[in-house]
Amino acid sequence: MAVNAVSAAPERPLDTRLRVETPEGIDLLLRPAGLVPRALAFAIDLAIRGVVLVALFYVLALLGQFGMGLGAILLFLITWWYMVLFEVLNQGRTPGKQLLGLRVVHDDGTPVGWAAALTRNLLRVVDLLPFAYTLGILSCLAHPAFKRLGDLAAGTLVVYRDVAPSRPQLADAEPLHPPFPLSLGEQRALLGFAERRGQLSAPRRAELAAILAEPLAVPAEQAESQINRIARGLLGPR
Repeated sequence: MAVNAVSAAPERPLDTRLRVETPEGIDLLLRPAGLVPRALAFAIDLAIRGVVLVALFYVLALLGQFGMGLGAILLFLITWWYMVLFEVLNQGRTPGKQLLGLRVVHDDGTPVGWAAALTRNLLRVVDLLPFAYTLGILSCLAHPAFKRLGDLAAGTLVVYRDVAPSRPQLADAEPLHPPFPLSLGEQRALLGFAERRGQLSAPRRAELAAILAEPLAVPAEQAESQINRIARGLLGPR
């Protein structure tokens, strides 16, 4: 009975990555952002809005009653539209989120739209209840993807914006065709060695390269440079 109960339990992810499938059928791995980075991003955005509003009210105060009326309109616009405009027009990133490497997306990983951005930001008034974002904090802590109530209603996620890794640079060597046919696995192994040369010490590189000295028909001390030349040749013309 105990074994059956364990096998019937739903599988839990080993980390906080979420695998989602886009409408095009592409699998994406998303990393939801936790409470702390989201709070820091919000604090940065709040500080930016505060500075902008103080500067505007200082200037508009010179215009008397007209300036105060205009200031009230700007206060409304900045308070409610700052987050929405940045999230929709800047790939889900407000200045605070951009500094923290975060962005808002739909649950399926697609860019956030107007309806979702409006919903998640209008519902901040609910997340604020009863004070100091209490409901929003409790919701983030209780949800496996750290969603606040606004995210649940809008179907959005705040995720880390992964930067595509740059391709490692190969050694500057003259391209060379391999002296014998290589399987796909062997080609990948040679390219992997050449690409990771910066992560290995010189003695370790020499030790690994010496293994191929005999099949490459070169002295052990020349094996590394020979592998780099073959790897450059496998990539084709530069």
